[in-house]
Amino acid sequence: MDIVVLILAFIVMLIGLGGTILPVLPGIPIIWISMLGYGWYSGWDKYGLTAMIVSGLLVALSVAVDQLASVMGAKKFGASRAGMIGSFVGAIAGAIFFNIIGLILGTFLGAMAFEMIFSGRNIRASLASGTGALLGFLAGSMFKFMLGMGLIAYFIFALIFGGSSAPPPVL
Repeated sequence: MDIVVLILAFIVMLIGLGGTILPVLPGIPIIWISMLGYGWYSGWDKYGLTAMIVSGLLVALSVAVDQLASVMGAKKFGASRAGMIGSFVGAIAGAIFFNIIGLILGTFLGAMAFEMIFSGRNIRASLASGTGALLGFLAGSMFKFMLGMGLIAYFIFALIFGGSSAPPPVL
């Protein structure tokens, strides 16, 4: 039974890792919840409360950085509220219809289209907003992906070397 739970924890973590890129899944919280669930199941013999508090703080940081990166990227390039909303709508629609490429293009095109339609901006300003939204999205996604990989690496480290004395994650 232990191996089944461990495999399930890894599967959930990989889904969470995918969620670091796809905006519809809260990737880092999914990874953390998987760590929490496995820790509870195993009686906390591989990692303890300190590891969960440190990783929980990293989860909170990732949510804040993700929101901040998208807004800062869009705002730096002059996006309005409509452009930011369009970026999100475009990302979701692009991911649904065209997978990862659609996600990337949808982020850019959604911001651009919403700027033109709802804010009445010209093509140049709309292109700048789309570029900013895309760069912010990519920066936030890269940060979340790296953090997700770090959490999974810590989990594997704790499983191999065991005990609550395993060092906290260093990311």
